[in-house]
Amino acid sequence: MQDRFDVVVVGAGAAGIAAAARLSRAPLSVVVLEGQGRIGGRAHTLAARPDLPLDLGCGWLHSADRNPLAPLFERADIPLDRTLPAWRRPEANLSLGPEDRARFEAAMGAFEKALEKAARAGQEGRANAYLPRAARWRPLLEAFSSYYNGAPLSQVSVQDYGAFIDTGVDWRAVEGYGAAICDLADRSLIVPHCAVLSIDHSGQALRLETARGAVTARAVVLTISSDLLAREAIRLHPHLPAKTDAATGLPLGLADKVFLSPAAPEAFPREHHLWGDTEKAETGSYYLRPLGRPVIEAYFGGDHARALAAEGPRAAVDFAIEELVGVYGADVRPQLRLLAATSWSQDPWALGAYSHALPGCAPARQVLAEPVEGRLFFAGEATSTRAFSTAHGAWETGLRAADEVLAALRVAAA
Repeated sequence: MQDRFDVVVVGAGAAGIAAAARLSRAPLSVVVLEGQGRIGGRAHTLAARPDLPLDLGCGWLHSADRNPLAPLFERADIPLDRTLPAWRRPEANLSLGPEDRARFEAAMGAFEKALEKAARAGQEGRANAYLPRAARWRPLLEAFSSYYNGAPLSQVSVQDYGAFIDTGVDWRAVEGYGAAICDLADRSLIVPHCAVLSIDHSGQALRLETARGAVTARAVVLTISSDLLAREAIRLHPHLPAKTDAATGLPLGLADKVFLSPAAPEAFPREHHLWGDTEKAETGSYYLRPLGRPVIEAYFGGDHARALAAEGPRAAVDFAIEELVGVYGADVRPQLRLLAATSWSQDPWALGAYSHALPGCAPARQVLAEPVEGRLFFAGEATSTRAFSTAHGAWETGLRAADEVLAALRVAAA
């Protein structure tokens, strides 16, 4: 690896891959430094078998009808599945009967309408202040927040919740969302196992100390997670307290998955969904046989996911099996074999799943995104003001940061 570049991109997740793709079209020397041995960041597909990809991180192309990754995948002949998700098909929800399902959807609709109204009026505070008074659906709405935000509603900003754009169209990459994003990467630009330890921006050139020695650059695009920025995992000199404060206000929530393989897959309906217990916030969301595959995907979020992670690597697995036994009976217990499980809070390259703004901290996303000195640029899902917590939001911020670099260096891309 050479030691001088025009632009160094730190991190080869969706934002870093996008930034490098755009910057590489300009007459610039560009490198992407990635600390771990794989690329994709929180977009990570594991091949349990050659025909069984598991998305350990992001798994759905949210807002697919406006998601910029969808046309890129199509041009690259990456197959997409447009099947309506089970949670959007009333007949595929196994946890609630028609009347209860209608009541829950009404409670969810009223809750989100109240939040949106408050956000439009400029009000701020904790999102849980707008929960319905009726106690029946409050636990399930909190469970929904644990999946959606990775955090309880008491830790979610009204303004941030209201700012998120979701068109309600969700597609899947048949061979894995993480794998699809990685397929778009120019691996010739990426140096793995090259963690950046510090960035000195006090001199004329930016100096980066890395696991493979020092490099200099005219510009740096920093794409690491908000938790890593808040903890100053990469030391910045001089210190940038505004960035640290902004990142602290945008902590990563937690969403973990457990993938189970049933010995008799046909015992479970294809493309169906259930919750373990609709009267508890501490419950799992179970997607049965996604794309018809012999898999049950269990999803845990927020404080419940953190509690399970703290108990050890088997806790989430055991919890998932117990909830499925509660639904299907004891006979399913010996049928369920573990394929994979995540623990994103323990991942040193992320420290969590996706960001949410604490109450009062929604403006921190813009603060975190602002360039410094026309040389330090910031990208990643936490810097998105409308599509945070998504892979396409991260991708869009990588493109935005790349455009900022090109403008600062007065270079045009081809």
